[in-house]
Amino acid sequence: MAIPYHALTYPDDRRTSREAMGCPAFAVIAHRGASACCPENTLSAFRAAIEMKADMVELDVQLTADREVVVFHDAKLSRLTDGRGMVADYPFARLRQLDAGVWFHKKYAGERIPALVEVLALCKGRMAVNIEVKTEAVTDAVSGGIEERCLKMVDQIGMKEHVVYSSFDPRAILHFKQIDREAPVAVLYEKKQHGSRLPSEIVLSLGVDAFNCSRRELNGTWLADLKRHGIPVHIYTVNDEKNMRRLLEMGVDGIFTNRPDVLRNVCEEYKGRTRDEG
Repeated sequence: MAIPYHALTYPDDRRTSREAMGCPAFAVIAHRGASACCPENTLSAFRAAIEMKADMVELDVQLTADREVVVFHDAKLSRLTDGRGMVADYPFARLRQLDAGVWFHKKYAGERIPALVEVLALCKGRMAVNIEVKTEAVTDAVSGGIEERCLKMVDQIGMKEHVVYSSFDPRAILHFKQIDREAPVAVLYEKKQHGSRLPSEIVLSLGVDAFNCSRRELNGTWLADLKRHGIPVHIYTVNDEKNMRRLLEMGVDGIFTNRPDVLRNVCEEYKGRTRDEG
C-alpha cells in the first residue's frame, strides 16, 4: 500500500534535483488534460499537457454501446459535443462522428472523442495516466466490465508501471483490486459514500493505495491522519496560484489542475525558494 502518484511518473530531472535538495517528491496532474486552454479529455488537451511538462494526466472513461472504452466525462453528450443523448447508447463509430471541440473554440472544430487506447499510445513514454472510471460505467459484475477492459488495455500497451486507477464508486475500486491486487488504485472521497470516516479508515477498508479529495475537503485532522498512516494524498481541482502554494507547503503529494503550466511554474518557484532557504 501507499503509492504516491509521483512514483508512477516517468523519470525526470526536475524530480531528481528536487529530491536531492530534500524537497518532497510531487506530481503535477493535468485534470482532463490542459483543460483550461483546450477542450477537456481530447487529444489536443493531452498533447498540451505533455508540452506543459505535466507529470501525469487525469482522464475519465466510459463504455459505448458496443463496449469500447472512450475518454469522456459526462454521461450525456450535449455539454461537450454537438450530439444529444447518452454516451452509453451510441456505438463508437457513431460517437466518432461528433464534434468534441467546437464548443470550446472554433479552432478546435473537428476534435473527436478519443478511445482510451489512443490516449495511452500518446502518453506512453511521456506522461503517466490516472484513469478515472465514471459511475455510469460500473456494474456489480467483477469480470467483463470496464475495469477489466482498462487493465487489459494498459497491460497490452506496456504502461502498467505508469497508470493508476480511481473512482468515486467503491465497486470499481474493489473490482480493480479483485482482478489485479497489484494495480495502483486511489479512492475519490465522496461524503455520501464514506460519511465522516477518517481517510485512513476508508483506505484500509477498500485496500487502496492513495486518497484523493477536493481542496475544500482537506483539513488539518485529515492531513494529520494521512501523514500518520503514510497515505499519499492528491488534491483536486486547483487552478489558482495561492492555493497551489498553500497545498505545496502543507506537503500534499500531488495536485490536479486545469492549468499544469501554472502549477509547474509554482513548483519551480517553491523549489528555488526552498534551495535559497536551505
